[in-house]
Parts: sequence; structure tokens; C-alpha cells
Amino acid sequence: MHITLVAGARPNFIKLAPIIWATKKAKENGSDINYSLVYTGREDDPTVDANLFEQLEIPRPDIFLGVDCESINELTGKVMAAFDSYLERVTANDDSPHTVIVCDDLASTMAVAIVTKKRGLRLAHLVAGTRSFDINMPKEINRLVIDGLSDLMFTAGVNANSIATREGAELNKIYMVGNLLIDTLRHNYSRFCRPHCLEGLERYLVLTVNRKTLIADTTFMKDMVAVIEQEVKDTAVIAPLRPLAAKVIAPLLSPCSPIRIVDSMSYLEFGYLTSHAAGIITDSGNVAEEATFNSIPCITLNDYTEHIETVTIGSNVLVGSDTTLLRSSLSDIMAGKWKRSAIPDRWDGRTAERILQSLY
Repeated sequence: MHITLVAGARPNFIKLAPIIWATKKAKENGSDINYSLVYTGREDDPTVDANLFEQLEIPRPDIFLGVDCESINELTGKVMAAFDSYLERVTANDDSPHTVIVCDDLASTMAVAIVTKKRGLRLAHLVAGTRSFDINMPKEINRLVIDGLSDLMFTAGVNANSIATREGAELNKIYMVGNLLIDTLRHNYSRFCRPHCLEGLERYLVLTVNRKTLIADTTFMKDMVAVIEQEVKDTAVIAPLRPLAAKVIAPLLSPCSPIRIVDSMSYLEFGYLTSHAAGIITDSGNVAEEATFNSIPCITLNDYTEHIETVTIGSNVLVGSDTTLLRSSLSDIMAGKWKRSAIPDRWDGRTAERILQSLY
């Protein structure tokens, strides 16, 4: 059996790493299984750190499709053409069963899914059954298309299972395998590195902002910074921001602001930063998931989450763009009054094992 693992962005590698480890282990134990790792982007993509693969203990991708477009529709078309050429080559001299595994909900992921099914190959979707229920979001369309095409739907929790079945997916396609992010986190926990920016700090919060639509909302950005400065005061807020977010937020900071903008961190440094924080403010679902595993209070700057178990069971709360909710949630963190949380079912570090078992 040959597996093609497809990544469309940096976070995908973090989720695919456990499958690579599990595949190598299965092969060492005598299983007839091979894999290829494909990245839809460029080999010199600046968003993929040079040391990411070393830190995740996985090899660099076997194939870089080299697609880099601002237009989503143009990107979709170019990825479809490039991935079709890849499948033409890889399947020409290989008669073994072939499975393509795609991750999350990017336009490039949808493009790969379409080509896979046009080629008549088996398609598996990681983190299937996630929905925002906002059809105006491009990613929501991607999710619907990918899940609709998938032969195997690997879900992270009961809620995703319910969505998939409610939308008509056959039960024999759905596997609640757990959360791959947690596999990676558990594997690397003892390897996390304390960042230099924490020198002299015992207590701190973390702020991350990545969504372009949120960053473009200058009124909310200004109000958010003001609320954080008013509520946090003497506790440092470490903000590892990418250039776009840093450019917007830096001019909004007061002279004595607790917010400290730092450069983006490596995976192992960022893992330490978030797992030892007193609280997190973020717009990232992945960060919220890891916060739930670490039982760290987490405020999410979204009105929804694709992983509702982080709210119903975990340490996450949704405040969206409501600065009153942001203020009260920050106040709770600073006063140590956060809600009790637990770890959702199957966040046990064995997700990749369950996925491989489902492929045979």
C-alpha cells in the first residue's frame, strides 16, 4: 500500500507528522506500506521554518508542487494541474493500492481531493466533519466538498461524527480517531525549549492573531489592545506575531504596554510558550486545542469553533469581537477563576495508530 500525505500549509505538517512516525514503525515491523509527503507550496516558502522538519523529526517533503497564488481560484486550478501530474508519475509504475490523505480545509486541500477522486483513488480526510455553518466562508465550502468526496472521514470527536452522519455520510466511512495535534504535542512535550523572551518571567499570557479578516478590523484591534492593557497591567503578554499582525498592533501599544511583540517561534519554542502560560488569547483553533490539552485558560477571538469540545469539555471560551466578553474573560484569568476543564475522548496520543489500522 502506498500513502500520499498532502500538506497545504505549515500546520498540516504538525498534524501529518504522527502518521509518518506510525508508517515508519509499521514498515519496520514488516508491513507492506510506503508513503510520500507532498507540499503544495514552494520549496522556499517563508512560512515553513527551515528547522520545522528537524523539530518534528520528519523528512522534508518528497515533492513540492510549487504553487503560490493570492487568488484562491487560481491556486485551486494550479494545484489541480500540478497534483494530477504527480499522480500520473507515481501511479504509472506502482500497482499497489494507493490512498491520498488530505488535511483540514484549504483550497489546495480541496483541489487535491478533486483530482484524487477523478483518478479513481481512495481519498481520506483528516479532521473531517468540522463546520462553521457559515457558507459565506470559503473554507466552509472546501470542507463540504472534501467530506463529500472522501472515502474515509477521520474525525476528532463526537460532534464531528454527528455532523457527518447528519449530512448523509455512510457510517462505514466515518472513524472517530482522535486529535493528531495531540499526538504531536505528547510526542514532543519533553523536547519543548524555553524561549529566550521568557527570561526573568514566571507568569505571562500569550497573544496570537493570524486571521487576515480580524487583523483588517482596525477598530477591533484598537479596542482589543486597550482591553488587554487595562485588564492585564503588570503581567507580560508575549505576542509572537507574523509581520502583518505586528505591523497593525505595534502602533496601538501604549508606552507601558504589557504586550511584548516578539518574532515568530519554532514549533518547540511555541509549544513551551503556550503550555506554561497563565492564559492565552488567540484566533487559532489549533492553539485552542493545545490549550485544552494543557488545561490552560484560552480566550478565542472567534464567534465559532470547529472543535466545540474545546468549549464544552476543554478550557476554551469564545468571545468573538465582543470586547465586553473579552474584558470579563481576562478578568477571570487574572483572578484565577477559570472554569474546570477536562481532556476530550481519544486525545490519547494514539490517533495515528487508529488511522493506519483503518487503511488496511
